[in-house]
Amino acid sequence: MLNFIIRRVAIAVPTLLILLVASFWLMQTAPGGPFTSERPLPQQVLDNINAKYGLDDPLPVQLWNYLVGIVTEFDFGPSYKYKDRTVNDIIAQGFPVTLKYGTISFLVAIVTGCTLGVAAAIRQNTALDYFAVGVTIGAQVLPNFVMAPILIMIFTVWLGILPGGGWHGGEWPYLIMPVIALSTSFMASIARLTRSAMLEVLRSNFIRTARAKGLPDRTIILRHAIKPAMLPVISYLGPAFVGMVTGSFIIDSIFGTGGVGYFYVNSALNRDYAVMMGLTILLGSMTIMFNMVVDILYAWIDPKIRL
Repeated sequence: MLNFIIRRVAIAVPTLLILLVASFWLMQTAPGGPFTSERPLPQQVLDNINAKYGLDDPLPVQLWNYLVGIVTEFDFGPSYKYKDRTVNDIIAQGFPVTLKYGTISFLVAIVTGCTLGVAAAIRQNTALDYFAVGVTIGAQVLPNFVMAPILIMIFTVWLGILPGGGWHGGEWPYLIMPVIALSTSFMASIARLTRSAMLEVLRSNFIRTARAKGLPDRTIILRHAIKPAMLPVISYLGPAFVGMVTGSFIIDSIFGTGGVGYFYVNSALNRDYAVMMGLTILLGSMTIMFNMVVDILYAWIDPKIRL
């Protein structure tokens, strides 16, 4: 198992380096720049600004300086648009917000999705199964950018029981709608994966053997069926968690929570390449890290994967 973990870490490091280099090259070769606008600056002023931020150096030199800053000091550089603020300051402000409701949404999606999936598989072709399938289909066809306005219209405009936006330190009234909007589609995918995997496991020979031995259904489900049925779900959890964080870009824009999504969208509109690079590397690192964790969990559950 230790050798498997070392191999996965050894693969993750160069993958992250390739992501960093590719992102930097794409940002630098994109047309325009952070200081170009409809009213162009005088060339002398533009040259001074480029010299201040090191943008007049050759691309390999800029890339090397950027890599050295990240590796030695974990410094993503200054923002080109937010005066007197660095990319690290922006991430430190917005990422805890995004991480908080993203993690809560992740847990809600897992618990609700797995519960619905297992219940539907155990009670196949009953009213409970039809209800669970109907809920998952309804949630699947409503992505977060559709669900969020619907929630605001119902709970804020019509009922007036929840605030339509803001953060206020993450108080629970301000968390409910972002969490629901962010978790529903992922919950539906988890529930459908769990149901199909559980149905397949319940028809397996070792489950028939356990029933032939007279084991109660509770023991069969909890001790023998849950673990193998979770394999496809676990493989989905890594991308799902990162998807909830990246999906929060839309949630931040609609609910005004002040997470990294707000800064990411604005950095794209303002061509603030430093902020875009920092957030891209952050999310790419999370994707690589959680996929690595999922691979390790997968190998722990199914030892054949280690080979």
